[in-house]
Amino acid sequence: MIKVSVMYANTPGARFDHQYYRDKHMPLLKKRMGEACLYYTVDKGLAGGAPGQPPTYIAMCHFFCDSVESFQAAFGPHAKEIMDDVANYTDLAPTLQISEVVVERA
Repeated sequence: MIKVSVMYANTPGARFDHQYYRDKHMPLLKKRMGEACLYYTVDKGLAGGAPGQPPTYIAMCHFFCDSVESFQAAFGPHAKEIMDDVANYTDLAPTLQISEVVVERA
């Protein structure tokens, strides 16, 4: 299993609409990717590691797929539509990372 992480740096003065991200953008991504997106999570940054420190990321999402190939096959045909939607909730450029999930526990 892989995890695709999309992270938005906490940048002073940047615009980020958490409600749109949660209620519109991520459901759009899930709908377009279909069953290739096994599930996803959405994070809203609260704090950094030390008391009073701001979060490193204002928001993140993580979505899980069986493989890099299944992610690419499902995301690729809809990449433009999904990426064009970013402007509806932020003026930040996302950072993306694909990781292998080596431990998953509930």
